[in-house]
Amino acid sequence: MKIKQEELTKKIEEQDYLQDLETIKYSEITKTKLKKIATKMISEVVQAFKHNSLIQTQLAISGRRPMTFALESNIINLPFTNYKKISNFCNNEDEYEVNVYFETISEYVNVSHFRIDILGSSDEIAADPDKYSDLLFKAIEEKIEVIRNYQKPESKTKAKKTK
Repeated sequence: MKIKQEELTKKIEEQDYLQDLETIKYSEITKTKLKKIATKMISEVVQAFKHNSLIQTQLAISGRRPMTFALESNIINLPFTNYKKISNFCNNEDEYEVNVYFETISEYVNVSHFRIDILGSSDEIAADPDKYSDLLFKAIEEKIEVIRNYQKPESKTKAKKTK
């Protein structure tokens, strides 16, 4: 799937894209449940591309260390919330390949509380959804482990007081 930057930003601004949000409690997480959710998220991505649509599908996990995982289709590795910046990197004349980006949002993932990684192109995912369901499942598992083990850096004021 390809799209022009101007059309993409208009669709995001008008929220003209498929959206889904699944919420589960941290205590409900199992490998089977995560695998099922990852498969569903990839299936939604494939359906969006079949209808020439953009997508944002999210998994929110509530608990002591809340986290949200999202798949968003875009032409650049920016979340939909930063769509106005896309024009800084792309022109209005060219069509760009739509990719799917895997986003992790949690105050326990890193200092910026956000991470974005490319999962694959729209064509790659549509051609082999099972492969990308497995990749997404593994990526979610890895990020849950990062969040589970994350140690917040000491604040600078605290560090100064101890010296």
